[in-house]
Amino acid sequence: MKTVYLLWHTHKFENGPDDEKLIGVYESELAARRAQARVAGKPGFREHPNGFEIVAYELGRDHWTDGFAILDNDPEIKGE
Repeated sequence: MKTVYLLWHTHKFENGPDDEKLIGVYESELAARRAQARVAGKPGFREHPNGFEIVAYELGRDHWTDGFAILDNDPEIKGE
C-alpha cells in the first residue's frame, strides 16, 4: 500500500480546545519536512515551533473504525 505524510500543526490553548491545522499531505517524509521548513518562519508558526507533527498515513484502509461520541461541551450541541 502507498503511504503519504501529513504535516500538522497544533497550538494548545490553556483554557480551550487545541487549534489543529493540517498544513498538507506529501508523498514522502522529506517533502513534509521541506514544507515544514517553508512555513516555520510564518506568523504564528514561528512563535510555536514545537507544534509541528508529521504522521505517516497508509492509503486505501480505514483509519477511524470505532465510531464517535458527542461531547457535552460542544458549542454546536448547546446551540451557541
